Parts: sequence; structure tokens; C-alpha cells
Amino acid sequence: MAAIHRTTMTPTKLELLTGWLPKQSWYLGHAESPELVKAGGFRLDDPDGAVGIEFTVVADATAREPVAYVVPLGYRGAALEGVPGEALIGTSEHGVLGTRWIYDGVHDPVVMAQLRALLRGEAVPQHQTKSDTPDPTVTVHGTGPDDGLDVQVNRVLRPAGAAQRSSVSLVAGWIWPDGTVARGVLAAVAPREEVARRR
Repeated sequence: MAAIHRTTMTPTKLELLTGWLPKQSWYLGHAESPELVKAGGFRLDDPDGAVGIEFTVVADATAREPVAYVVPLGYRGAALEGVPGEALIGTSEHGVLGTRWIYDGVHDPVVMAQLRALLRGEAVPQHQTKSDTPDPTVTVHGTGPDDGLDVQVNRVLRPAGAAQRSSVSLVAGWIWPDGTVARGVLAAVAPREEVARRR
């Protein structure tokens, strides 16, 4: 299992996401520099140990009603070839590992492979800030994807009850800026053509 380093990142993840998020088509806010706060998330292990995988939930407090977003992150020690330019969220200097290239995980094949493994019951979600610690609050309903289906990451999070979940979904919680706890679907299985339209 991946170890969590107690060190610094310059710039921080929140600083990088503050500049990157408003440029995305699914961003709902109006501020060019949103006020992002960490709201939740979890990690997955790369079996090869090369890519750091984190599903980060951030809340934008500048909107009239706070909005929560999930951004899968892939941390790499070198640039990832063959992905669109907007896939790169930015680079950061890690106090232990040096320069890290941080990618939007929907464009990172390792991140998406492990998300699919999680939905098939073949991977265990890990605590976001503790080493070697599974996170039992992250749950998978159903199993998949099968052939002809892929995974849709729900960029904008909304609290959802069991009746609103798809047949195969990844459910986790987050905390709104006022301290209220919510749970919703972070990702779900969908037809491949639908996933391609929403990216």
C-alpha cells in the first residue's frame, strides 16, 4: 500500500485546482478564482507503485450555494504522453519526491484502471491522509463495468439517496463549508458514448 508522506507541496493541490477548475466546462461557479476548501476524498493504490492516485473532493464557497466537485488526481514523476493539454492540472514540488506532474485522473490510464478495479470489487479504497488504512466509508453498490460499459465520474456532486443511485455506483461522503456532512455518487457505470460526451 502507498505511504502518505508528511511533507509539503508547492504549490498546494488547492492552489493548483483554484487555477484549473474555472477553465473546465463543468465548472458551475462565476468566480475566476474560486474559494476552494478541502471537503473529502480517498486514495487508491497503483499496483506498480508508480502513480499516486487520489480522489479529491473540494467545495467552492464563493457560490451563493456551495458546490462540491470531485477531481481524480494522478501524481506522476514524469510527464504523461498522449493526453490533451488540459489534462495537466499543474506541477508541484514535493518535499520528498521532487517534481510531481499532477493530472486530471479521467485522462490518466492508471487512475481509470484502478477506478474500474474498485467498481469490480478488485481494489480497496484507502484513507486520504493515513498510510495503509482502508476507508470503509467509501462504498461500491453493484459490480462492473462489463463489456460495452465504462465509468462516468460525476464532477459536480449532489447528495443522493439509495433510490437515485445507478445499478453500479461509487458512493462517498464530503463535508460542506458549514460542517454539514453529505454523501453522494462520485462515479457510476455508463455506456461508453455517454462517458465520451460528458468529459
